[in-house]
Amino acid sequence: MRDEILYTPEEVAQKLKLSKYTIYEMIKRGEISAHRIGRSLRVTESQLQTYLMQSTQSENSFEAEIVTIDDEKFAKVIGATKDVYISVTTDIEGSAKISIKAEDIILSRNVLICSARNNLEGIITGMEELNNNYKLVVNIGIPLVVSVTKRSVQELEFKLGDTVYCVFKSMSVAVV
Repeated sequence: MRDEILYTPEEVAQKLKLSKYTIYEMIKRGEISAHRIGRSLRVTESQLQTYLMQSTQSENSFEAEIVTIDDEKFAKVIGATKDVYISVTTDIEGSAKISIKAEDIILSRNVLICSARNNLEGIITGMEELNNNYKLVVNIGIPLVVSVTKRSVQELEFKLGDTVYCVFKSMSVAVV
């Protein structure tokens, strides 16, 4: 647990704006992991974050191994069709779960020279038009869901099979 913050079920209920009885039921069903300490239950910050990640950002959630290369931390995604290393900012080492919000990813036709550490080449394999935006699936060795505006799709003339670059900051990657 590494000096993590411990929450009571009541504190978790306050954070999630639910009743404490709902939280106890969620723990009982295994939806939220918890530790039994004596006769009490406690939820660590990372257990709460894992629950939130699984419930709200499941589109781009992946199992990974956190590795250090040249003093920089990367999440090496497990189960990718090719080696996928995603730059991350974390103190965690070893096994982890990472998540990237679809709206935090920028698409570019070319490699961008910028402060974002992740500039990953992929191919558009799916496109779904929603109200004023699109959800694109870009295969970078793993399928990344990316949200872009309708105008961006039109101006950049994105279509299935196009090679694009997924650009996002290390700090945009949640790691638990």
